[in-house]
Amino acid sequence: MVEKLLQLHKNSYSPYSNFPVSSIIVMNDGKEFAGVNVEDASTRAGICAERAAIDSAVTAGYKKGDFKEIHVMVSSGKIGTPCFVCRQLILEFFDLDAKVYCYETDGLKKIYTVRQLCPYPFGEDDLK
Repeated sequence: MVEKLLQLHKNSYSPYSNFPVSSIIVMNDGKEFAGVNVEDASTRAGICAERAAIDSAVTAGYKKGDFKEIHVMVSSGKIGTPCFVCRQLILEFFDLDAKVYCYETDGLKKIYTVRQLCPYPFGEDDLK
């Protein structure tokens, strides 16, 4: 997975932050969807790698319950985790026990569960 993420990392469009991020979603059927962060000059209209990958899976017809795990790589000199906007979308599609693999470009990684990254989830039940 590290090599795939490194190759994908090259596609990041991050001229403003210089913070490339790549992500690969693995579905329960083994299919993979990739994403990179894409920035623009207004900064607020860009998209994170994790959300780009999830959006691609949904566009291809996958639904909540079809998502197995997510892999995320950052170029910060340390292992990073998904931002809170991405965590909310991850909560929407992944089980609480799903694995979130977080990498640095040197291959170091930490593995979390969605539950660990989102100990106080906000979901559909909170809207009722």
